[in-house]
Amino acid sequence: MKQIFFLVLAAALILSIPPAFGDKKPKGQQATTDTTIQWLTLDEVQAAMKRQPKKVYIDMYTDWCGWCKVMDRKTFSNKHVISYMNEHFYAVKLNAEQRDSIRFLGKMYGFSPEHRANQFAVELVGGRMSYPTSIFMEENFQNPQPVPGYLDVTQMEMILKYFGGNLHRSQPFDAYQQAFQATWQ
Repeated sequence: MKQIFFLVLAAALILSIPPAFGDKKPKGQQATTDTTIQWLTLDEVQAAMKRQPKKVYIDMYTDWCGWCKVMDRKTFSNKHVISYMNEHFYAVKLNAEQRDSIRFLGKMYGFSPEHRANQFAVELVGGRMSYPTSIFMEENFQNPQPVPGYLDVTQMEMILKYFGGNLHRSQPFDAYQQAFQATWQ
């Protein structure tokens, strides 16, 4: 009798545990919820831009950069940053030191030994290498605006709303910054 009870209890416990492996997305695909930023590759962004133009945000980082990791952990995990980024931008993570060639807008970019970085990253920031660097681009991939350094949630809110709301087209950043009121925690 005790054995039957334990078998029934064990079966009930096993059946009540949600599947750990069955619902995962295939490797390379991101979840479609607003619990994470939907990071895309440069190839994916170029294809998506043809279907629906959006501004582009590039997080330029390196594997050894401590502040890059802090930004991942603190800024990019904030629900407001995630939601706004996913709605208004295509987001890309770019390892500036990657040695693999990058094809962007029909041009190939290789590793630049003198900068110890990929030439694409070098061009985006005009050779002023700094990590992390946030790069904001227009819908047509024009006019990259690099913002070097760690951005906390308040700083990211201010800059995302400036570019995402097209305020950069009509208002100098200094005037916008003075009037800005943070709302994200």
